[in-house]
Amino acid sequence: MTTTRKSIFLTAFLTLVIVVHGLAQQYPVFTQYYFNELVLNPAYAGSQVQLSLTAMYRNQWVNFPGAPKTFSVSGHTALAKNKVGIGLLINHDEIGSYKNEHIYANYAYKIHFPNATLAMGLQAGINLLGADYSKLDLQSPGDAAFYNILNVVKPNFGAGLFYSKKNFFVGFSVPFILNNKIANNVEGLLGQLKEARYYYIRSGVVLPLDRFNKVKLNPSILIRQQEGQPLSVDINNAIIFYDVFSAGISYRTGDSFISFIDLKVSEKFHFGYSYDWTQSDLNRFSNGTHEFMLNYRTRIRGVHKNPECPHYYSYR
Repeated sequence: MTTTRKSIFLTAFLTLVIVVHGLAQQYPVFTQYYFNELVLNPAYAGSQVQLSLTAMYRNQWVNFPGAPKTFSVSGHTALAKNKVGIGLLINHDEIGSYKNEHIYANYAYKIHFPNATLAMGLQAGINLLGADYSKLDLQSPGDAAFYNILNVVKPNFGAGLFYSKKNFFVGFSVPFILNNKIANNVEGLLGQLKEARYYYIRSGVVLPLDRFNKVKLNPSILIRQQEGQPLSVDINNAIIFYDVFSAGISYRTGDSFISFIDLKVSEKFHFGYSYDWTQSDLNRFSNGTHEFMLNYRTRIRGVHKNPECPHYYSYR
């Protein structure tokens, strides 16, 4: 095989890898869900009672060409004397020449028990799927196989349950129920690709380590199942100090070890950072993954009045 033909073959192969991976990972994988469950479960809307606004940025597989970069903003609050919760979630995700936007409104209805709350949530919105092949270094830029075929709007909806006590929670969600068809050409290679359905089971507990509740242990787990992909499990554990600072580690099966911290900057602001230490074969090309989170919480005068809001590290 000549050098030119090898170059063309390699370009086509890498392009196909980016295309297939970009479409397979249709919803971004977050680490900071640890501090913002709304990215997984619509039933979490309003769980903090007061208005909670969160911005997250994830730079995945640093130094790997075409690697995912994700920016997420969300907000949610409780209404009607904490009987319902509403929220809005917007994600922007880029993988190679592909970009996805998710814009979803969330609604949760809460049933309060003496020491617990059960929330039933729904979300509905749209996925904006696009491709810009001008970002690819093609040997044949005019090839019809690489026309901008992904420039579509796909509606979808999902549901979830979220049961919480002061120091314990468990949730189940299916945030995307419809298997919308994504594409039907690129020389037949992508004819069967559809939006994947996701299933999440998430649970955690806060355990005091001293009688004054100054130091606490916060183990949790996330079971993630994407249709057509292997089961993924996140095993997390953190230590909370004086309700001001927390530090922890996680293991994501078959993918990475994770270290993360969270700092209470003020009564209204929290800052979080995590680093994923890639364990798969990608670690030969990537320096890992950075993720940042900033959370702002406040009461809205005339809406919340004098509600009893959970502490940042509590679930109810």
